[in-house]
Order: sequence, then structure tokens, then C-alpha cells
Amino acid sequence: MDTDELHRGSTADIEKASHRFLLNNTVQSFSWTDLTVTVKDRRTKQPRNLIDGSSGTVKQGELVALMGPSGCGKTTLLNVLARRAASAGAKTTGECYVNGSKLDNNTFGRITSYVEQEDALIGSLTVQETLKFAADLSLPGSISKSEKANRIHNLMTAFGIQNQASTLVGTPIRKGISGGQKRRVSVASQLITCPKILFLDEPTSGLDSTASLEVISYVKKLAVANNLIIIASIHQPSTTTFHLFDKLLCLSGGKTCYFGPVSTVPQYFESIGFPIPSNTNPAEFILDSINTDFAADPGRAEVIQSEWKPSVGSQELHQTLSHTIEARRPGGVDIDELGRPGVVSITLSLLHRLFIKSYRDVVAYGIRIVMYMGLAIMMGTVWLRLHTSQEYIQPFINAIFFGSAFMSFMAVAYVPSFLEDRATFTKERANGLYGALPFIISNFIIGLPFLFLISILFSIVSYWLSNFHPTATSFFTWVMWLFLDLVAAESLVVLVTSIFPNFVIALALVAFANGLWMSVGGFLVSPTILNPFWKYVFHYIDYQAYVFQGMMVNEFEHRVYSCGTGCNCMYQTDLADQCQIRGTGVLQEYGYGTGNTGKWVGILIGIIAVYRLFGYLALVVRKT
Repeated sequence: MDTDELHRGSTADIEKASHRFLLNNTVQSFSWTDLTVTVKDRRTKQPRNLIDGSSGTVKQGELVALMGPSGCGKTTLLNVLARRAASAGAKTTGECYVNGSKLDNNTFGRITSYVEQEDALIGSLTVQETLKFAADLSLPGSISKSEKANRIHNLMTAFGIQNQASTLVGTPIRKGISGGQKRRVSVASQLITCPKILFLDEPTSGLDSTASLEVISYVKKLAVANNLIIIASIHQPSTTTFHLFDKLLCLSGGKTCYFGPVSTVPQYFESIGFPIPSNTNPAEFILDSINTDFAADPGRAEVIQSEWKPSVGSQELHQTLSHTIEARRPGGVDIDELGRPGVVSITLSLLHRLFIKSYRDVVAYGIRIVMYMGLAIMMGTVWLRLHTSQEYIQPFINAIFFGSAFMSFMAVAYVPSFLEDRATFTKERANGLYGALPFIISNFIIGLPFLFLISILFSIVSYWLSNFHPTATSFFTWVMWLFLDLVAAESLVVLVTSIFPNFVIALALVAFANGLWMSVGGFLVSPTILNPFWKYVFHYIDYQAYVFQGMMVNEFEHRVYSCGTGCNCMYQTDLADQCQIRGTGVLQEYGYGTGNTGKWVGILIGIIAVYRLFGYLALVVRKT
């Protein structure tokens, strides 16, 4: 049984409970019974429990701390409770209930939100823009702009970030808000839809004790004021922060060591023979006691684990769970609040957000434009003012290859930018905001004007300096091929990075692919003599090959070159008796015909479409 099968019972019963939930009151309780997550141990090949029979119940307005040493299963349990994938190949059993009833995944996802351990924020947006786009991507169109604006204003006020509304979140290049403020923005952006249950994964990670207290204080006030259920995994809170929580779920090695009110923690541990010394941080004492990796007495953790099941607290918990499930108190939220914007609306919002990011974040396109302009100046001055005599034919060909292949190769600079966008998409998709289609469409559209701008700027500098065919038609044909070249190269980056979302791996694979395309593209080895394997397996799917031959035809179809002193022509054409070389003679040496521009453009567009389609499919299949 996997995570999606947690809720046994007929589909009709669950759908009926979900419908009843949507039409009635608020979320009064969230409960789970005997949750177990099992994986196969890589070393022993035997089943191993990451979570072993966890049970608990939370009421509205309560803030629960999920605590334990590193590797104890906090994040795994949080993911299972939030109906996310627990772990690769994991099997999950147990039951989860909202108001004593089982809900289908769609309904559950619409009343919950999950805040990742790492802030899913775009650094080039302001605080207010971050919340605005969160609203645009999650709230239905039936909610007016003024109501959205009120929600944003109220959230900023509630979290004390109204004075930072116009401040950038911050990038590695541009300083923004503080770490504590970022965590508050992350939580606020997930509350824009007014969820009833909120899951927080390490909300104080990377923060000092003051900032941690600040974040948890705001979260606590929010839970009480809005009757939210909030479950937060937390590592080692300070004493003051620890006492802000209403309940504590303590894990060690996947097993429950305690679940109950924070106020009764000292009493419980004293009752099992482990009193908490005075003037000691309770959280620190508990973590030291149940840590099996570094504890001076590892058996102590085992004793604490074994004491929980027969304890009075455990028995009372199961009685409460039994009563809650049997009572099946109906609850719900206003169904109008649960709608989601359509694909078109989401795509437009993503386009708007990407546009702001693109012109503010110099890493996205600014640095690339500077890089390409430097490349244009270098190309134009190295191949400076080439003449129409036969000794310049090869330099012309070399310049065409350099201008197409290396422009394509430099698209590797897009890898870090797309990785950032992909990470944001992964986290937003996990919260049910949108799927892969709006992301792929918006990513493709937003890149077109910037890539066209790069093509124009590069061509204005390099084309005329190198003295390529000096007509407007030839110039804009060159720009077209360069633009399609860049779009194809960026599409390749999207495909590879969608499959391998790791900077080093993606960079290496994109570089390797471009090296392969250069090798079989037709310049280094003419297609007329290229090895049949490389020709028929790779040459015809090489987008650089179509760009190169398109640029070659653009340059040589209508030009004539002089043979020089002695009339020893390098290429024999019908103009040899006039001591000249017709440019089509050069094309014949490479096996390129004329009149095929439309066909090659169509093939190139097809390759771009296939790259994007496969990138989309990769994102659909991969959930991380």
C-alpha cells in the first residue's frame, strides 16, 4: 500500500464524506492512526520502518511540534500527513482523518498548505509581489482584486512585514530581507488561500534563537486567531520557543516516544524515570535522551521508546482517537474558497512573474546578453572585413560555424536560471497550485523576446564587421537562423535539466550534447563523407546541422568570389573561365542544395517542439 492508498474504504464513501465536508462547518480536528512507513534496507535487503505505528490528534487552534534527532523520521512523517511522497519505494499503511472522516486527496489538498524547509521564494520579487503572485496562482477568479489586495495587506500586517512590502526578497547579488522575514514571507504566501491545516518543515532552520522565536510566535498567533491546525517539524528549539507549542510529538528511530501537551512533558518523563533537571531546556534534554547515534547511553532511548505504548498518555490518546473517528463530526469550508484559477490564468501569472524576474535578475538574461555581446565583438574583430576572394572562403565558413555552434554552446549559462525556476515549480506543484503544462508554456514564451534580442544585438555587431552577404534579406535570414539556434539550444537545456535537476550533471550533459552536435553538424566532417552511423543516427536530428547549412546557403547562394592571381580556382564552377567562383560551388562540396530553407526551418521547429514536449513529460513523470 502506498501513500495514495492510506485511506481505505469505498470510493463512494470517501467522496460522500468529502462532499459533506465541503458543505458544512470548519476543520475541528485532524487525526491519524497507526501510520507506518516501510522501505527495504539497502544493506540487509530486509524491510525497515522509517515510521513505526504513529498516532495523534490535533484540534483547531493548536500548534504541534514534531521533534526528534536527525534521521528520526520527522520529515517523512510530515510528508505522509500532508499526503506527499514519503520516500522512494516506501510503502505506507495507516489512516488519516479530518473531523473523523476520510477525505479524497483533491479535497484534502485544497484545505492544506505545506511550507518547505528551504524558502521557495524568488529573490528578484518584492515581498508584496511574492504574496500577489501566490494569490494569483492559488485563488479563483471569482475573488476580486480588492479582496486579494486586502488579504495580502492583512497577512503582511499579521506577520509584521508591512514595512518591507517594497523590499526585494534578495538574491546572491542583491541583499534583501532577513532570514526571519523570509520564513515569515514563506508562511504568509501559503496562507493566502486561508488553508485549514498547515504543515511546516523546519520553519526555524538556519535561524538564530531570536529569529526562531519571532517566527513561531507569529505562527502561534495565527493558529489561535484563525482556528488553524499547524504541525511543524522542529529540530532544537529554545526553551521559550518550545513552550509556545501546544502539543509535542517526539520521535526516535521512527517510533513515538511521547505525544501530548507540552505542559505535561516534565511530568511524563519524570514518571518513566527520566526527570528533566531544573534550569534545563526541556527540548535539549529530550533530544539528548532519545538520540541513538551520539548518546553516552544508547539503551536510554530504547527504554523511552518502550515506555510510551503502555503509558496512560498513549491509552488516553487512543481513546480520544476512537471517540473522534466514531463521532464523525462533519466539518468543512466555504466551497467558493476552494476553487483554483484556470490554466490560462495561471500561465499569464507565471509569464508576468518570469518577466519581472528576467529583467531584474541579471543572472537570468543580463549576464548572458553581456556574454553574447563580448562573443560578437570577438567574432567580428577576428573575422574582420573578409573579402570576396577565394582565400577568404574558408574563413567565411569558419565564422559561420563559430557564430552558430558557439552561440548554441553558450546556452549552458541558462542551466542555473532554469534550475531555480524548476525548484520553484516543484514546490508550487507539490502544494497543488499548477501542473507542468503552464510552467513549460510560460517558460518557453518568456524566453522568446530575450533570445530574439540577443540574436539581433549579436548580429548587428558581428554580421557587418565580418562582411557577410551585405543585403537586408540575408541579414534578417541570418538573424532568423541564429534565433532558432538559440531557442533550440535553450530547449535542450530545459529537456536535460528537467530530467537531471542537478547543476553539475545538467551542465556536463548539455556541454556533451553540444560537443556531439558540433562533431556531426557538417562543418568538421562534411555530410558527404560522414560515417553512416553518425550521419543517419545523429546528423539528421542535430539542430546545429540545419542552422549551419541554412547559414551556408544564406551566405554563398548569391555571392561570387575571385580566384586570384593565376586563376587557380579552389572550386570549379561555370564561372571558372572568368576567373571566378560561384558560391553554389562551395555548397556542392558540402552536399547542400538551395531552395530548402522552408523545409529546414520546419524541421528545426519540430526539433524544438520535441525537446519541449519531452521536457514536459519529464516534469510530469518526475515529482522532485
